[in-house]
Amino acid sequence: MLRRLKLLVVLLALSLVLAGCNRVGLAYRNLDVIIPWTLSDYLDMNAGQKSWFNDNLKAHLAWHCTTQLPGYVDWLDRLQQMADNREVSDAALQARTAEAKQAIGEIARQITPSAIELLQGLDDQQVQDMNNALAKDLRKRQDDYLKPSLAEQIKARAERMSKRLDDWIGPLSASQQSRVNAWSVALGEQNQAWVGNRARWQAHFIAAVQQRHDADFPQKIEQLLVDRESLWTPQYRSAYAQTETAARSLIVDLMAESTPAQRQKLTRKIDKVRSDFQSLKCLKSTPS
Repeated sequence: MLRRLKLLVVLLALSLVLAGCNRVGLAYRNLDVIIPWTLSDYLDMNAGQKSWFNDNLKAHLAWHCTTQLPGYVDWLDRLQQMADNREVSDAALQARTAEAKQAIGEIARQITPSAIELLQGLDDQQVQDMNNALAKDLRKRQDDYLKPSLAEQIKARAERMSKRLDDWIGPLSASQQSRVNAWSVALGEQNQAWVGNRARWQAHFIAAVQQRHDADFPQKIEQLLVDRESLWTPQYRSAYAQTETAARSLIVDLMAESTPAQRQKLTRKIDKVRSDFQSLKCLKSTPS
């Protein structure tokens, strides 16, 4: 669900694959995407709400940059050490993924009070418009990911993964591409579980927002944003675990077959992300 974040596919990209995002910059440039809906896409805010949101977003970005980004730089260092030392193992990837999930959780907890306040201030028409926009988005995902035949879904998934990998390590060899294809085949009807779970989350979310003045509304939103797993469908819980395991296995195998040129590109990519972080003014002013 994270477009999450939404926070953090080879090595660094593993967490991005699992989170459904391949742009590290989103984690600190647009904190609103950490939650499973993008405000600009689904909510038409009035002038007062926009002003309030922008002020709060600036505060969240300042918190994120000064308190969270230093840890991300350390995380990148650990990733690079894994690559440089050829120590890409299932255990190491599990550790890096757990760290990334923890970072995403910290951001979700930080922004939840602001999300609650904003949602409580919506009028009935805004809620209806948001419901309509979410429903439209869900129908598009169903059309894109469920209507094609299973063979077409598998092919498209492999193509998306190959494109992400190319961004991190360059063109794949024939053997590596074959491994990606096998990975996609093994995931089977994962799209069904993913879209079904998103539909469930959206239904819970809209039901909560429609009762936004109830005393337990903050607790409901906290569950939706921070404790999302508690609302997962059994099908998706199983599929997610399978997806994580399959992704780690894929990365381990691809890195075992990686060429010096691919590892060099990965190192340059990690260096670029690290430089992007370190160039931020707020990070430069953070005490070491």
